[in-house]
Amino acid sequence: MPSRHEFNAASVAIRFAVALVLVFATYNPSGWSYVHWALQPLPEFSPLKGLVGVVLVIGYTMFVRATGRSLGLLGVVLATAFFGLLVWLIVDVGILPLDSVAAVTWVVLFVLACVLAIGMSWSHIRRRASGQLDTDDIEEDH
Repeated sequence: MPSRHEFNAASVAIRFAVALVLVFATYNPSGWSYVHWALQPLPEFSPLKGLVGVVLVIGYTMFVRATGRSLGLLGVVLATAFFGLLVWLIVDVGILPLDSVAAVTWVVLFVLACVLAIGMSWSHIRRRASGQLDTDDIEEDH
């Protein structure tokens, strides 16, 4: 039976799926997103819109803090550069047309979700690869 601390490909996939939901629920070019919904004119403030907005901010706070702590500024820059160059490559070979703003927007949002998911997973991946523990891991064990 796997322990509750086991980290595997499914753990990364779950983090990636949550990051995708967070990013695409916030904004996407389809017109079905929190930004589109929140900007619809209403005669009065909607508590539901406020609640959903706060839930999204909580999600971003968790992901961005974890990403910053696990990757650091240099790691975030490198991850962004990696995915940016990957996007450039798929544009260069003709897979992604630059004349489609919507297509480019979808790809940029996907890249953002990738960076957030890697940030949420990186401490576990580094521990698996190197055997080194983070300070948080050591404190939790005691």
